[in-house]
Amino acid sequence: MTDHNSTQQDRTQAEADVVSRHLPPGYTAEAVAFTTESDNVSESTPDLASPPEPQDSLRLQGGDIHREIFKIGARAKLGQRAATFAQPSIRRSSTFVPRNHIPASEQRAPGGFRRQFVQQQQSRFNAVTAPVTRNFVSFLALYGSFAGEDLGESEEESLAPTEDEEDVPPTERRPLLGRRKSTRRPVPPGNAGTTKSFFTLLKAFIGTGIMFLPKAFKNGGILFSSITLITVSLLSCLSFHLLLRCRKRHGGGYGEIGSAIAGSKMRALILSSITLSQIGFVCSGVIFIAENLRSFLNAVSPGPTMAIGTKTLIAVQLVVLIPLALIRDISRLGPAALLADIFIFIGLFYIWYYDISTLATSGMHPSVELFNPRAFTLTIGSAIFTFEGIGLILPIQSSMAEPSKFPRLLYIVMVIITIIFTSVGALCYATFGYKTRVEIISNYPQTSKLVNSVQFLYSMAVLVGTPVQLFPATRIIETTIFGERASGKKSTALKWKKNAFRTAITVLCGLISILGASDLDKFVALIGAFACVPLVYIYPAFLHFKGVARSPWVRAGDVFLCVIGVIAMVYSTVVTVLSWIRQ
Repeated sequence: MTDHNSTQQDRTQAEADVVSRHLPPGYTAEAVAFTTESDNVSESTPDLASPPEPQDSLRLQGGDIHREIFKIGARAKLGQRAATFAQPSIRRSSTFVPRNHIPASEQRAPGGFRRQFVQQQQSRFNAVTAPVTRNFVSFLALYGSFAGEDLGESEEESLAPTEDEEDVPPTERRPLLGRRKSTRRPVPPGNAGTTKSFFTLLKAFIGTGIMFLPKAFKNGGILFSSITLITVSLLSCLSFHLLLRCRKRHGGGYGEIGSAIAGSKMRALILSSITLSQIGFVCSGVIFIAENLRSFLNAVSPGPTMAIGTKTLIAVQLVVLIPLALIRDISRLGPAALLADIFIFIGLFYIWYYDISTLATSGMHPSVELFNPRAFTLTIGSAIFTFEGIGLILPIQSSMAEPSKFPRLLYIVMVIITIIFTSVGALCYATFGYKTRVEIISNYPQTSKLVNSVQFLYSMAVLVGTPVQLFPATRIIETTIFGERASGKKSTALKWKKNAFRTAITVLCGLISILGASDLDKFVALIGAFACVPLVYIYPAFLHFKGVARSPWVRAGDVFLCVIGVIAMVYSTVVTVLSWIRQ
């Protein structure tokens, strides 16, 4: 019974922590708010140094409507003994509990009765149309995790013990064990089904990188590039498998696994690589958007070509990106990321339609090569860049109701995306030959209104989705500088320091994009070789060798994968930089 009450208390506190980040400060549904006004009247000399007492949430506009939301936090602050007396648990036989029944505690949550009705009618839903989360608290807690790390905004006032906590006399409302001191929020158990996780994995891998593949096929040749993509896919599956085995043994996120196996320096190295790769993704996306917008403006502008360069369009993007980078809650960026995914798939369907119809009528372009010895190394970096999705592997597995099914699901998704990636790169290169551009949409008829619409909307969707990619890097660096428990909700000065830091990071990404805008395919290959190879191939094999592997053959395989990763990183990076310098 004690364990059950403790588990219920932890779950209530976890829900309160999630909801509190979205409520206006200074308002509560606790009983103390009712006596604040009368107590202040009786005081002759109020203490100006003391913080203002919380006000009742009913004073807010529509307070009676959203009252139950504030009560979630009030119930969490209620002492366990008081909660036990206030809401005694009544044992009922499970024989009389109807199917899909929601407990009374969940029915009191906002929308509880409606949710109970939906679950009673669950037979009408299938795995695709079923709700993603059980309630709005689960939805708020869904975002904010990258590479298994807790990157959400921490609240030191809700986690750290207060200064006067030990001086409070024991009462019925005081918790017996005190407040927890961990800076990490409790992670709710996963409830995502297999179908939802399948589509989430597809969205995790299919991003802007797929649009760079046609130029990668031109750099390497159609046969060599196809073999490279399949090889990178197989090696990525092996690395994902090693990382999942490490997590099964040690638990936690990517950085926490490294810390448990090889110490805090390994965790710092992993987080540094994640930061570098995410900044690289952001910069390549900014350049891609600028190139597409320039082609779009040249296509739709009447008369002479508009003299707007790529660097100018990169600077214009900062006007949109800087305000979006100041958003603390990543869940607010979710619709933007979903919009980007929708237009990516629209672009893919158009590419398949146009390329297949053109090849059926005109045949393969005569300039297509099986192997290009002059620039094949750029294909390796671009392929690794495209398959880099290791940062979302662990969070997606954690979100599943049955994590044991995740490895099989991951391998199925890897087969599908390998087919998609290879088909897009091969079809586009076979259609356009040596004329294949980095921004592949520019190869299609610019007089077509459909092409212009896809080009513009795709660019806008990627633009508003860019802060989602920048968020992990910003939070990792921000946590390193300001500390894990530093919060700007109670300190205006700290909040503006963080705002200035996020603005500086965004401007830095813009400057890097301007420097790399001269040759986007080489920039993508450099990011893939230098930043993504360690994350995907070197670190998982090293952690598995040090923390899991026991058989000599398995350890030899880990060493082999590490050596292959180091050689690929050094060779591809050096060759890409030298080719850039020569040009």
